[in-house]
Amino acid sequence: MEIDELLWAGADAQAVALREGRVTAPDLLEAVLARLEATAPALNAFRIVFPESARTEAAAAQARLDAGETTPLLGVPVAVKDDQDVAGDVSPAGGRPQGPPATQDGIMVRRLRAAGAVVVGRTHVPERMLWPFTETLTYGATRNPWDLDRTPGGSSGGTAAALAAGIVGVASGSDGGGSIRIPSSMCGLFGLKTTRGVLPDDGEEHWHGLAVAGPMGRSVADAAAMMDVIADDGWASGEAPSGEPQPSYREAADADPRPLRIAISWRAPIGKVPIEARRRAAILETGDRLRALGHEVVEREVPYGPRAFPQFLVRYLRGVADDVEPLPRKDWLEPRTRNARRLGRLVPDAVLAWARAQEQVLHERFRPHFQAFDVVLQPGMTDVPWKIGAFHGRGALTTMLGVAQRMPHMPVWNVLGYPVAAVPIGLDDAGLPMGCQLIGPPRSERRLLSLAGQLERDRPWAHLRAAGV
Repeated sequence: MEIDELLWAGADAQAVALREGRVTAPDLLEAVLARLEATAPALNAFRIVFPESARTEAAAAQARLDAGETTPLLGVPVAVKDDQDVAGDVSPAGGRPQGPPATQDGIMVRRLRAAGAVVVGRTHVPERMLWPFTETLTYGATRNPWDLDRTPGGSSGGTAAALAAGIVGVASGSDGGGSIRIPSSMCGLFGLKTTRGVLPDDGEEHWHGLAVAGPMGRSVADAAAMMDVIADDGWASGEAPSGEPQPSYREAADADPRPLRIAISWRAPIGKVPIEARRRAAILETGDRLRALGHEVVEREVPYGPRAFPQFLVRYLRGVADDVEPLPRKDWLEPRTRNARRLGRLVPDAVLAWARAQEQVLHERFRPHFQAFDVVLQPGMTDVPWKIGAFHGRGALTTMLGVAQRMPHMPVWNVLGYPVAAVPIGLDDAGLPMGCQLIGPPRSERRLLSLAGQLERDRPWAHLRAAGV
């Protein structure tokens, strides 16, 4: 396989090629850096690149490979979302830096490096990770490789652009209301929003429990390999929290699941929502494919009840306010971010406490549904990606209302902390990616990886190349 084809093949294929000696880690890195440089003017995917430290890491990884060592990502170039600390670098979170460089890597970066992954750089985010598009006054717009006039989504937008452009095969993301699933849906990628608590954090709860980290990749195998590196019950331990032996996440991605009971759900917590016709048809087609693969698929709406959406909104707004409160120069923030902070400061402690307490009520409401069904199938984005600049100059409330109509099925799963896989389900008539969500009960990541892997084997997508780069 030519090295250019290997870039597009994804991280898992790169790891295999490295183990088999068909490519060296330094040569693979140089190809990645060349592709990154060539696409940078069009995409603006990376805030900072670490060529010299990456070259040192690639050489060290090659020495480990030569010694016969194997890990899921040994020698594989990876990108890191700009909300995860890297030692020696500032963490501006999409805005002007307001603090000193980090003194140590965040825990996800530490685990990636311990496994021999080569950290290439940090990818762009919207300011404070607030929006489902990646455009800032400080760093400009990050663009979708499938259509350079459109956003790759957000807040993991730089990550998605880097993956969809064949720069890296796997990268880190985070998700507080759809921030892994939105860009995965817009860019034809696989992403995994993990169960709250499955991945370690750095001792901080983000947005009052809404936000979690997770992997994004060109294929299911890419994300599964990364899970084996970063998860507490992954490759390093081989055990679930209960102590029972578990297959690796990568093994789960290769194994067909048992026949599952799957519910297609169209409604969102805000009620019935419009879904673009081709995307609705793609969900129905996915249901038919799942039936053909041996699963029981019926239409059954999720029993949200009246409290699901207010719980998210309260925790999101107050989370924004609490997130920016320690910053010394709030006047450096974008006007829209300052407006969101003002809205969040209107949420009193008693209302926040109500929202946190009501989460358990929501769990009880959902329990019978997830006893009757193993997986819920829902739309991802309900329409095409927004044009670059669609929300330029708009206020926080106007932006929130404007984006909510295209991602209404996503935030409730952050309230509950359930795992969700974002799965590509084809291209629309304009050649833009479409995606679905597969939702399971807590700690069902392996089940979702198996089901997504089965769908990918039935109709592969990782070979598709974005038309804009």
